[in-house]
Amino acid sequence: MNINQLPSIKDRVSAVEWQTRVDLAACYRLISLHGWDDLVFTHISAKVPGSEDFLINPFGLMFHEITASSLVKVDLEGTKLMDSPFEINPAGYTIHSAVHEVRHDVTCVVHTHTAAGVALSTQEAGLLPLSQQSVFVLASLSYHDYEGVALREDEKARLQADLGNTDFMILRNHGLLTCGASIADTFLRMFILQRACEIQLMAQSTSATLTRIPQPILDNAQQMINGAMRSTGGLGGSLAWPALLRKLDQQMPGYDA
Repeated sequence: MNINQLPSIKDRVSAVEWQTRVDLAACYRLISLHGWDDLVFTHISAKVPGSEDFLINPFGLMFHEITASSLVKVDLEGTKLMDSPFEINPAGYTIHSAVHEVRHDVTCVVHTHTAAGVALSTQEAGLLPLSQQSVFVLASLSYHDYEGVALREDEKARLQADLGNTDFMILRNHGLLTCGASIADTFLRMFILQRACEIQLMAQSTSATLTRIPQPILDNAQQMINGAMRSTGGLGGSLAWPALLRKLDQQMPGYDA
């Protein structure tokens, strides 16, 4: 199939669903633009407003190819709710449906397999308090042990228990996951987590003695972050998102088709 000839479904969905599709397609392309994609093998999801259904990538498309119309809408059982020539990634369904089932405060879930994220996930000590970026992550971080490719239904309960009410997760030997109340905030969380992993690996590659952030600062981190979120109306994703879309329109347009 020629993906450039996919018909638009804009007139077949509500205005709020279409806007979610546009923002989610933009998120896919931003992941590609930052070099965080892994061919066709990772995934981002977003809930359809006013429902428990969610949108996820068509399995087999590269992230830079994804458009608002090509996203696949499924229910929590993984059943396609609109005609689509595409299937979805079974592991993607397992991970994303697990989060959406229990985290009703979450609109978007981003999962990546970046080299820095996977490398960090292999470290027994996990993410260390070495950077300002790590402070934001450590205030709401969880871990999930590797159980093989995420295809088993019974893993969902353990992933849900490990995630709890956190917004950042390191999947050991696997990759990174972030979630949030908006697509913009969830992307920003992944940017911060990815950068924290990169900084830690760079710092550890030197022979220098590393300085950790003092525990009292870490203890006060959640209060500090909550205050910042109140003053900006969110994590800050809404501030960066318009600029990110301008960059995307210049370098990788077409996501809103």
